[in-house]
Amino acid sequence: AEPAAKKRRVAGGERFVPPPRKLNPGVSFGAEHFAETSYYFERGLRKVRPYYFDFRTYCKGRWVGRSLGHVFSTEFRAQPIAYYRAAARAGRLRLNEEPVRDLEVVLKNNDFLRNTVHRHEPPVTAQPIQILVENDEVVVVDKPSSLPVHPCGRFRHNTVIFILGKEHDLKELHTIHRLDRMTSGVLMFAKTVEVSKRIDEQVRERQLEKEYVCRVVGEFPGHEVVCEEPILVVSYKVGVCRVDPKGKPCKTIFQRLSYNGKTSVVKCLPRTGRTHQIRVHLQYLGHPIVNDPIYNMEAWGPDRGKGGRIDKTDEELLKALVEEHRSKQSLDVLGIAEEDLSSGEENKDCGDSSDCAKSVPAEPVNENSCPAEETVDPERKAEDPKGNETAACLLNSDTNLEMLENSKELGLCENQDGEMGQKSLEERSLEEKDPLCVECRISRRDPSPKELVMFLHALRYKGLGFEYCSKMPEWAMEDWEE
Repeated sequence: AEPAAKKRRVAGGERFVPPPRKLNPGVSFGAEHFAETSYYFERGLRKVRPYYFDFRTYCKGRWVGRSLGHVFSTEFRAQPIAYYRAAARAGRLRLNEEPVRDLEVVLKNNDFLRNTVHRHEPPVTAQPIQILVENDEVVVVDKPSSLPVHPCGRFRHNTVIFILGKEHDLKELHTIHRLDRMTSGVLMFAKTVEVSKRIDEQVRERQLEKEYVCRVVGEFPGHEVVCEEPILVVSYKVGVCRVDPKGKPCKTIFQRLSYNGKTSVVKCLPRTGRTHQIRVHLQYLGHPIVNDPIYNMEAWGPDRGKGGRIDKTDEELLKALVEEHRSKQSLDVLGIAEEDLSSGEENKDCGDSSDCAKSVPAEPVNENSCPAEETVDPERKAEDPKGNETAACLLNSDTNLEMLENSKELGLCENQDGEMGQKSLEERSLEEKDPLCVECRISRRDPSPKELVMFLHALRYKGLGFEYCSKMPEWAMEDWEE
């Protein structure tokens, strides 16, 4: 998966640039990826031990002619420039597979950059992934809430794809459809390209029937309700949508199943597949999902978006959502980053955009993965601004910079050929602490298992020749009380 480091003589003053890699969309994650770290369980949460990871990217056109230090300071602002200087001294930055000694090096077209970081992943629920069906063609699981489907943003090992590969030896799976990270329920994977294409065709022809259940605020009408309001994406990065005449056409059919005096259980039949469609339509109808961390928030105004009434501009709305979650220390549940609001460049729509923070994949990705552009996750600064300022201060102060520069613990092993070895990193991964890592200096509040559940569940998927169904979730039972 990595470009091979080649020893080749070049003219004085020049540097060898390896040819671009050709990503094979059929290559899946392998044993070496699953072995990067391990899981442990604590207080109802599945956690990943911090590990070393290579972010890799080729020089983008807008970087050509700029110094590496300038690119880091203007585009990768999650860390202070002092961090990148220390990382270069530690041998963790490599340009065309050669250690970077000076951040003033000017980037050229097709330069290849590798940045080794100490990676921390947010915890997810410890609830296991239940396999509903496995045969020669498909694997169907009941996905718990809080788990992303595939590696995206800060999530890698805490994803359905990685857990199935590591714990169930189910590899080379093809994603047929996705669920939002906070949505639970039936999730299908194809075992072969042929099966994937066959079911994808049913999806395109709208031959796939989907049924969801949710618990919403208030007494939902007893008759069938059809909502056909168009939906517009407010922000791909933050993952927020709203009803708007300029949006894409969509249709959802709702039918109340029960009412307990405070909240209603509703069956949802989406006839289209827009991002957050069910959640946005329920908000518009005045019955948002009880614990929806986006569409049932005070940031939407006193009516919480009912009837499309929002007393804020899109920018004001996004900022208000961030501030409301910061006050509740729940940014990690959402994956919302304040820097997403000020950056002018938008992500691609990745299905559940809120889970697709910017990152560069460190291996070939399949057609259902979520590659984006940058190599450093800006989310950390927004989650704990005081903690990040403290860490930045530690790295920026002259005393600490001198300490970092003189610290023997920063360096990687360098052999006689001048190549950096990974043994010290692998050994240090077991210790879980890294002298350069900002995250290692920050103490975060763990979410409670309750915070990692949203009352929206994919109950049934039906197509030509198949039908898969999960059990009704506990919160959807008629006699359930919170």
